[in-house]
Amino acid sequence: MVIGSTIIAVFMMIGAMVVRVRSSKKPATIKKIVLPPLFMSTGSLMYLSPIFRMSLLEMVEATLIGIIFGLILNKITRFEIRNGEIYLKRTKSFFLILVALIIVRLILKYFLGATIDYGQLSGMFFWLAFSMIVTWRVTMFIKFKKTFETL
Repeated sequence: MVIGSTIIAVFMMIGAMVVRVRSSKKPATIKKIVLPPLFMSTGSLMYLSPIFRMSLLEMVEATLIGIIFGLILNKITRFEIRNGEIYLKRTKSFFLILVALIIVRLILKYFLGATIDYGQLSGMFFWLAFSMIVTWRVTMFIKFKKTFETL
């Protein structure tokens, strides 16, 4: 189970890198910023099953770590104006930070997996990821609006 989920996490990281490279070649839009968290929110249906539910403390912990990770991603997210349109600026540090976040996630999973039930841990990591992407996209939206005002 651990090996399979680790392999999936690595493929998701590679997918995120590919999406990031492709997205930097096309103009950014509000829709492209707002839709990913909305699509991801459907994963919250997993909490209908008691297996994935977590305590309030676990939810707060996952939320805080997600917000911290989202703010880290925000620090390296930049927009630039090219040909009268707004583009997401590619940075090498994005890939390094994404790899670092995956490594931190794997380390946390290894240590927490010994004390927290697998279902609860899955719920926590989903909530962490959701908190991270919401934080990142909200701050990205604010940066986009500020960049748009300079056009």
